[in-house]
Amino acid sequence: MDLLLEGLKKAIEMIIAGDREIFEIAMRTLKVSLTAVLFSTLIGIPAGMLLGLTRFPGRKPLLALVNIAMGLPPVVAGLWITIFLWRSGPLGSLSLLYTPTAIVLAQILVSLPIIIGLTSAAFQQISEKMILQVKALGATRLQLVWILLKETRLGILAAVIAGFGRIIAEVGAAMMVGGNISGETRILTTTIMMEVSKGNFDVALALSFILMALAFAITFFLTFLQQRRRRS
Repeated sequence: MDLLLEGLKKAIEMIIAGDREIFEIAMRTLKVSLTAVLFSTLIGIPAGMLLGLTRFPGRKPLLALVNIAMGLPPVVAGLWITIFLWRSGPLGSLSLLYTPTAIVLAQILVSLPIIIGLTSAAFQQISEKMILQVKALGATRLQLVWILLKETRLGILAAVIAGFGRIIAEVGAAMMVGGNISGETRILTTTIMMEVSKGNFDVALALSFILMALAFAITFFLTFLQQRRRRS
């Protein structure tokens, strides 16, 4: 308990003192996490909608693959991204390994199946009779899509929240593809792991409180948006 209180005290001291390094690490964490969840959302919602509403050969195996990928270990995602970005890899010429972009790519790979899978599940709950009724009323394809998006907005936002939660807590893939380089790719999760390895448990706990505060703030905002739309 004393160690927890010491960590909380140190976190407050870091924030009040305006520790520049901690501020940069926190902002980098937010930047890569929000960028990753944005791209995962832009790709995952249309893909989930397609899998949830349409019927085509191979759909069930594809859904099964997405569901399996939802449990993809982050270190596996990091390994695959590393292989692709390595000097001798297919994308080695881009020199993206050990950059924030590499971390974003790894986080997208981790969160995308979650958003696709949960979005698909939300759209599968829509009654086919409702779709036929909307079409019978003369709705265009774009109007139909908009109505269905409004109908499943709670599930979609839940998918985004789950995807963000997976990203913000990720450490294995970020360490593998980013290298935890000071001033370049160091984020809160990798910094916490580094401080623990050095035996600085008070600093690690302080950083964990800062990380939880950021995660809580973003998740609270998304949840507020979800419930506000529900009430409306």
